[in-house]
Amino acid sequence: MSIKEKIKSNPKIKELALLLITSKRNPRPRAWVRWFINPILHKKGKGSVIRRLTRIDCFPWNTFTLGNNCTIEDFVTINNGVGEVVIGHNSRIGMGNTIIGPVRIGNDVIFAQNIVLSGLNHGYQDIHTAIKNQAVTKSPINIEDDVWIGANSVVVAGVTIGKHSVIAAGSIVTKNIPAYSVVAGNPARVIKQYNHQSAVWEKVNVK
Repeated sequence: MSIKEKIKSNPKIKELALLLITSKRNPRPRAWVRWFINPILHKKGKGSVIRRLTRIDCFPWNTFTLGNNCTIEDFVTINNGVGEVVIGHNSRIGMGNTIIGPVRIGNDVIFAQNIVLSGLNHGYQDIHTAIKNQAVTKSPINIEDDVWIGANSVVVAGVTIGKHSVIAAGSIVTKNIPAYSVVAGNPARVIKQYNHQSAVWEKVNVK
């Protein structure tokens, strides 16, 4: 049995390990984890930049990977507490974004400002228990290569956005988006798709 499995299988040791890594009142990695553990476990690619005013709340039990030649701008929050966060090569995460795993972001992706991606939801079914104390559910978000997401958009858990798609500013994406699409609205709907035969972006009738 590995050390990780031993910790998981023993509630007392698990609780102690969690207290060493994070605080119940302030659920983010402690300074010693951010300074000494995460740089070893989590990978930042060659030529990539994480601006000084970001909040990288990454824990040692899930993956955080940033590919080559990426930029994460100021005031971004990234959290891998319940699922991995993987960002490909040559991608830019704009100011004020919030990314909560499980999330996978491809290559050559552009995020504008104040975008929220969350692969988790809080439970609420038990009306006798505070929502904050109920178990969370998770479902991965997948942003394929060469996607552009406009400012103030939200992508909910379980959604895949296909390659070379454009998400208009302010969109709320609640379902999968086919590759080569332009979407807009709340909830977001496909308004254009690329026709590979005619080589033209064609409007889609929105009902």
